[in-house]
Amino acid sequence: MIRLTWVQPEDLVGHELRQAAEDGRDASAVAARWHAAGGHDAPPRAGASEPGAQRLRGLAEELLDELAAVPSPLDEPGDLAAVIDACPGWPAPRPGAAVSPERVLGAWQGRAAGCVLGKPVEKIPRAGIREIAEATGNWPIRGWFTAEGLPADVAARWPWNRRSAVNSLAENIDGIPEDDDLNYPLLALSLLERHGRDFTTDDVAKLWLDELPAGRTFTAERVAYRNLLAGIEPPATATYRNPFREWIGALIRADVYGWVNPGDPGAAAGLAWRDARLTHTANGVYGAMFVAAMCASSMVAGSVEEVVEAGLSVVPPRSRLHRAVRQAVDDAGRESDFERVVDRLHERHGGLHWVHTINNAALVAATLVHGRGDFTATIAGAVAGGWDTDSAGATAGSVVGALNGGVPARWRMRDSLASSLTGFDGITLEELARRTQEMMTS
Repeated sequence: MIRLTWVQPEDLVGHELRQAAEDGRDASAVAARWHAAGGHDAPPRAGASEPGAQRLRGLAEELLDELAAVPSPLDEPGDLAAVIDACPGWPAPRPGAAVSPERVLGAWQGRAAGCVLGKPVEKIPRAGIREIAEATGNWPIRGWFTAEGLPADVAARWPWNRRSAVNSLAENIDGIPEDDDLNYPLLALSLLERHGRDFTTDDVAKLWLDELPAGRTFTAERVAYRNLLAGIEPPATATYRNPFREWIGALIRADVYGWVNPGDPGAAAGLAWRDARLTHTANGVYGAMFVAAMCASSMVAGSVEEVVEAGLSVVPPRSRLHRAVRQAVDDAGRESDFERVVDRLHERHGGLHWVHTINNAALVAATLVHGRGDFTATIAGAVAGGWDTDSAGATAGSVVGALNGGVPARWRMRDSLASSLTGFDGITLEELARRTQEMMTS
């Protein structure tokens, strides 16, 4: 029997119950019925339950629809105009912002390096990442992870991400391996090249159906893909039986929308909103807007503080994401030991899934501020935080790579990016940077 992850109704109820707790809905009656029938809570990391859970599918479908009918009481608007109205400091464009080619290439290099650093330890918790790094003389993290010299007991206790270790350890990196954190920026670039800045959410959906293999999608993206194939149209694709709608998927798709809007975080956030609403709502969408605005600022800004503030300017101040990022930034600015900053992040957000938007965005903001422009410290902090290691590393690397106009030599790989997307396999980051810069004036 094929157990397809992230889409089976019986696998979604536990996640939706947790989502209800996060967004203020009373789901106690639904939870009682689910547990009485033998339903399970959301697993901490797995995407599918045991085959026997299929007997609960009918009840699961009923409960998912029942939960969807309960509105969240939180003040977290979804319409773009309402989001803008909720942001008193919505940013105006910086006139005459000129961008050096080095910053654009640095953004691509930084995203690739941060992603690849985090790939082999994805799904390994914070304690395991530190133990691996210490056991191989790489703590604090200052280089790629390696299996060379790793004691057998440590390797058994914290097994590498099996799909990633074959091409993202120091001893086997040969070019830039494929990853969804790199495929989505490629899709965003394709979208702009095909449709320009006036693209619609429907255009995003059509591009996915044309170019993105379904097996390369996860969590909210896989649910939205399923919904498209079932004839559900955006933005309902983001809400129909989709408990992952505030997870990190939209955030990792947003960088290019910032890069092509240098000095205009508001315009970047608007493009990211159009993309994100295919799959996400509320803080899931705000996370994409936050990153797009940071990336727009990173093309012209002089400091990480300026970049993070640009990101926060497009996130409603009363939202959970804004509060989490603001607290993380304050901690990072006061605390000299980054490990203590991360301790506080885990105390506040440890109940969230490891690929949720809020915890990862807060971690990215914290490591940007604490790293103060040091590329190695910044991506190391994002990965050592122990949540979505490759995604957080990629986003943090993108921002600081742009600010610095490049990345240190130790983090540069052979300039060839692997991808299953048509026309992109083997492309160089230099070519991607050139095409990105062309989109700035299109």
